[in-house]
Amino acid sequence: MKDGVHPKYNECTVTCGCGNSFKTRSTAKELKVEICSACHPFFTGQQKFLDTAGRVERFTKKFGGDYFAKKASPKKA
Repeated sequence: MKDGVHPKYNECTVTCGCGNSFKTRSTAKELKVEICSACHPFFTGQQKFLDTAGRVERFTKKFGGDYFAKKASPKKA
C-alpha cells in the first residue's frame, strides 16, 4: 500500500437512538445511528411501528381513508 493515500482506520463508538452503544472500527471517530441490532424488529422479534416524519399522516391526507375501497360495480339490467 502507498503511504499517505489511505485514511486512518481507528476504533470508533457507534451510538444508537435507543441508547445502545458499541465499539467497532471505522475511519470516523464517532457514529450516530437511528436503529441498531438491539432495537431493530428483525433481530428482536418484536413488531414496532416506526413513523418517521409523519409519513403515515401524509399518506392518509393525500389518498384519504377510502382510496383503496372497492368501487361499486355497475349493475347489469
